[in-house]
Amino acid sequence: MGNFYKDNSDLKFQLGNPLMNKIVKLKEQDFKDSGKFDYASCTVEDTIDSYDKVLEILGEICADVISVNAESVDHEGPHHKDGRVTYASGTQQNNEVLTKAGLYGMSLPREFGGLNFSMVPYVMAAELVSRGDAGFANIWGLQDCAETINEFASAEIKEEFLPRIQYGATCSMDLTEPDAGSDLQAVMLKATYDESKGMWLLNGVKRFITNGDAEIKLVLARSEENTTDGRGLSYFVYDKAWGGVTVRRIENKLGIKGSPTCELVFSNAPAKLVGERKMGLIKYVMSLMNGARLGVGAQSVGISEAAYREALKYSNERRQFGKAIINFPAVYEMLATMKAKLQASRALLYETTRFVDVYKAYNLIAEERKLTPEERTESKAFQRLADMFTPMLKLMSSEYSNQIAYDSLQIHGGSGFMKDYPIERIYRDARITTIYEGTSQLQVVAAQRYVTNGAYLNQIREYEKVPVKVEFEPLKKRLIQMTEQYEQAVAIIGGGDNEYIDFHARRLVEMASHIIMSYLLVIDAQRDESFASSAEIYTNRAASWNDERFSFIKDFIPDNISTYAIIKEEKLPEA
Repeated sequence: MGNFYKDNSDLKFQLGNPLMNKIVKLKEQDFKDSGKFDYASCTVEDTIDSYDKVLEILGEICADVISVNAESVDHEGPHHKDGRVTYASGTQQNNEVLTKAGLYGMSLPREFGGLNFSMVPYVMAAELVSRGDAGFANIWGLQDCAETINEFASAEIKEEFLPRIQYGATCSMDLTEPDAGSDLQAVMLKATYDESKGMWLLNGVKRFITNGDAEIKLVLARSEENTTDGRGLSYFVYDKAWGGVTVRRIENKLGIKGSPTCELVFSNAPAKLVGERKMGLIKYVMSLMNGARLGVGAQSVGISEAAYREALKYSNERRQFGKAIINFPAVYEMLATMKAKLQASRALLYETTRFVDVYKAYNLIAEERKLTPEERTESKAFQRLADMFTPMLKLMSSEYSNQIAYDSLQIHGGSGFMKDYPIERIYRDARITTIYEGTSQLQVVAAQRYVTNGAYLNQIREYEKVPVKVEFEPLKKRLIQMTEQYEQAVAIIGGGDNEYIDFHARRLVEMASHIIMSYLLVIDAQRDESFASSAEIYTNRAASWNDERFSFIKDFIPDNISTYAIIKEEKLPEA
């Protein structure tokens, strides 16, 4: 029997981060549930032990069930008939096993049947499931919708919907429409209030909806007549049992084929308002999307882990010219770089998750009592950190999952191109991570403000203050030099107009990301020397990557943007 949690010491290391002590105390609100629920913890150590034990159970299921079913699910896929979706048989088994194990609703309050886990073990669970099958992770991970209900819905709606999650009720977030992809302000699905029914009625079409035939839906719809922007949108919860929604079709996708991506038709579908009218996009969807981007970060790291392990396994087994190919420099250099990118991605994932954990815990406490001035200040500081790290995480982890999957397939050679090896599926599954929940380009747009306002630089300076062992001083010196180079690049760009800044934004965001991820690895290596090699490899590679970006920025003449912009005028010849 395998275990994806026990065979990866990096995860337990992250559970031991010093900030976890604070996170647990905030989440448990000084262990107020102790005595009220027989499974509630009463100390920090007890809580961490609960996290550990549950992740061990999940790790076994991921290794022995989910990953075993992944290939058959990819081949079979979900089925569409008479406006409904049926999961592949392997997907159904995955759901049944996880439901029986009580692994849905992990982060929900105990009063609704949840385990009241903090975000860190929940995100670890998402990583483990993604390593087993990235497509199934989309179904499992959509319990994030329950988090949104818990955070913003009325007590009545919470009581109605949240207890169902622990019994495996599936969820979906219905945002995108044929004419409203990344631009959610353009959503036009109509919501009208029916006085006689005391319910809202939804009419219109949604497209590219992950797990579209779910039992519980969160739907973004236009509740205000004669509006065309985000201020006219509200958020609604829908129960499949109420009827009015049919699946028009399932999309035929490149990857994550076990996850049904649907086009939906709403015909007087009854729904209930979540929170306040007109706040659907401005407040609730933005919160949900940040959670979803954290989820894609976890999914990306899980894919990277799976791809790296497949490459490592194959390179030890495959022999050429009388020896295993892992002994060739061209191969072991690739593997070492893959591992460094993987561990850097994971370090960024859990740093971001810890920031989210703290501010969300304060938000829940604020519902019970007034925060002290010190608590409000700290909560805002952690929310700012979460806001600035989330787009960086989504950008870097998803890009790296594609790079690692690409290199893993390359190490497999011709065999990797065949469906005989899992890497062929993993490679296809990785591709979507840079696209959904906001493309890499949109993550740059979200992140670039933290370049121009100095927020990334300020956080880099905070990491710079962390003392390191003498053997890491050369790496830290190099990181300080990289920071000075980054400052120069920001200063150069700061003198340009908006188009000039936008043109170089990705280079600047990536430079900041490389420095931050390097620091996180160096800091982790102070507690565990197993990260030392990756810290050195990643920092040295990051320095060369940043040199390339800086050189381009430094030598670029603003007027040269026209050389690139001329492509806008190009027209393809008619056939």
